[in-house]
Amino acid sequence: MHWVLKRAARAGFTVFLVVHFTFLLVHFLPGSPMDYLQAQLSRQQGLSEGEIEAMAAVYLNMHPEASIGEQYVDYMSSLLTGDLGTSIYFNESVAELLGTAIPWTVFLMLNAIAISFAIGISLGALMAYLEGSRFDNVMTVVAIVSNSIPYYIIAILLVYLLGHQLDLFPVTGRYDDRTTPGLNVPFLSSVVYHATLPALSWAFAGLGGWALAMRANSISILGEDYLRVGRLRGLPTRRLTLRYVARNAVLPLYTNMMVVIGYAFGGAVVLETIFVYRGVGYYLFRGIEARDFPLMMGAFIVITIAVVTALFLAELTYGKLDPRAQEGGTDESF
Repeated sequence: MHWVLKRAARAGFTVFLVVHFTFLLVHFLPGSPMDYLQAQLSRQQGLSEGEIEAMAAVYLNMHPEASIGEQYVDYMSSLLTGDLGTSIYFNESVAELLGTAIPWTVFLMLNAIAISFAIGISLGALMAYLEGSRFDNVMTVVAIVSNSIPYYIIAILLVYLLGHQLDLFPVTGRYDDRTTPGLNVPFLSSVVYHATLPALSWAFAGLGGWALAMRANSISILGEDYLRVGRLRGLPTRRLTLRYVARNAVLPLYTNMMVVIGYAFGGAVVLETIFVYRGVGYYLFRGIEARDFPLMMGAFIVITIAVVTALFLAELTYGKLDPRAQEGGTDESF
């Protein structure tokens, strides 16, 4: 329990620091969001100085003429109630925008990572068992190439080939606007259909790394003494493969997978922008493009929480899978 509380406290402190960084960003950088927002509002005709200050307070959750201490209290109290301000570009609540976007990013990235991980470790295990064969040599080259190509390059190629040339998949949006959102077959199939290309883009770019890592882990384990003893004792090959080789080879990759899930929120920025997929990454890009500081800061906080949560869950669950991590592990992610 002490181990869990220590990690939870460290994760909470990391989020606390990021929140404070966003507060300092508003105030002390040259050309701060506060100054830019007031200058932008002043260009609108018919707004008095008092109205500009009131609107800035609504957008950024702090009054521009208040003291630093008062602004800090306003900012933190708003965050604690889930109020992230109002988007300048969309003129909507940032919390509502990101609240509707988070499930879409989670759906897209979890499916992409699951596909990449499943294919990668299966391919890597097969490469290890056929070490030195033509299949192993060819797939090693394919995996290296896959791991070297950025996902956004693959996304652009898939958009051109499967989207525009062959017209097999849609290249924009989250679902067909002609369907009715809800738990019905047309809508759900449309969601999967629209997520296919972005998910494949991420999956193909990542599976090479998983395959190479699984291959290396499996080859190392296949040479262990306890496997030789198991074979001499006549243990079934299936049991040796699944219980000893696969489990011990996948275990080190588990933490990496959880970390990838966390960082996928940040990596989704370019992917969701290419496919106009309205997730957290899409809104972060639009915020940067339009200098929409409330939206930028809100998305930054959400992505940070996702990364920290994934790292925390990785340490927590890995400790359950491998108790040695709790007993003697000293490496810390935060």
